[in-house]
Amino acid sequence: MTTISPAMVKDLRDRTGAGVMDCKNALTETSGNVEAAIDLLRARGQAKAAKKVGRTAADGLIGVAVAGHEGAMVEINAETDFVARNETFQTAVKTVALVALTTSGEIAKVAQARYPGEPVAVAEHLANLVAKIGENITLRRTVKLEVEQGLVASYVHNAAATDLGKIGVLVALESKGDKAKLADLGKKIAMHIAAASPAAPIAVSEKDIPADVIKRERAVLEAQAKEGGKPANVVEKMVEGRMRKFHEEVVLLKQAYVMDPDKKVEAVLAEAAKEFGSPVTVKAFERFVLGEGIDKSGGDFASEVAALVKG
Repeated sequence: MTTISPAMVKDLRDRTGAGVMDCKNALTETSGNVEAAIDLLRARGQAKAAKKVGRTAADGLIGVAVAGHEGAMVEINAETDFVARNETFQTAVKTVALVALTTSGEIAKVAQARYPGEPVAVAEHLANLVAKIGENITLRRTVKLEVEQGLVASYVHNAAATDLGKIGVLVALESKGDKAKLADLGKKIAMHIAAASPAAPIAVSEKDIPADVIKRERAVLEAQAKEGGKPANVVEKMVEGRMRKFHEEVVLLKQAYVMDPDKKVEAVLAEAAKEFGSPVTVKAFERFVLGEGIDKSGGDFASEVAALVKG
C-alpha cells in the first residue's frame, strides 16, 4: 500500500484548493498518483463542496446595491482574505446583493431566488463556487431597506471594489427634498454610522431601542450604583444620568456627528431640512461589519495535515 505523506497532501491541496481530507482520500484511492487524484477531485466537485461546510468562514465581503428608494446589503463569508480579492467571488457578492434588491431581502428568499444568467438558485451557485474556489463560502445575512418617498444611501469602508468592502451601511432617508442633496447627506450619515465611536448606533431614536437592551443596561447600572451603599433616591438619579449617557452613545440621532462633533446628528438633519425645504427623517439604517460575532478558531495547518494523514 502506497504511503501518503503530509507533503503529498499539501502539494495536492495547493494545486487544487481541495480540503485536506479530500486530498488524502483521493491520493489513497489513486495509490499516490497525483494527476489521477486531481482528476478524481475535479470529478467530485460537489462532494468536495459539501465537505467544506464545517470549516470556519469569517472573511469575505459585504456587498451593497441601491436603486432609488430601495437598498439591499449582503454578507458572504469565505475562509481567507485571498478569496475576497478573487474577481469571481467579488462578482458573486455583487450579484447576490442585486438579487436581494429584487426580493424582500430575507435570507431564505435570497438563497432560493434564481441566480441571474444561470438555471440555478443563489444557494446552488454559491455551492458550485465552493467547489471551484476551494474554500467554504456562506451567505451569512441579508437585509433590504426602502422608503416611500426619499432614497436609500449606502457606504462601504475598506472597499475591495465598488460597493464591496469590510463594513457596509445602508441609510433610509425619507424626504421630499432634492434627490442629489439627499443622496449626499445620506452618504455622509452612512459614513458616520460606519465610523461612529465609542459605539456604533443600535437605534435611530430612544423609542427604537429594544426593550430587552434597556432592561439589561439599567440592571447593570443599578448594580454598579448600589455598590457604594447610597440611598435608593440617589441610586435612581445616578442610573437616570447614566442611561442618558447610554442613549447618547447608541442612539443615532443623539450621537455627536463624526464630521462635526460639535453637532448632534439630529441637528444636522434639522439644518438639512431647512436647506431642502422639506423635513428629513432617518427611517432606518443597517450596519454590517464583516465577520462580527463569528468565532474565528485558529489552527496550525501543518499540524492539521500531519494529524489527518496519520489518522
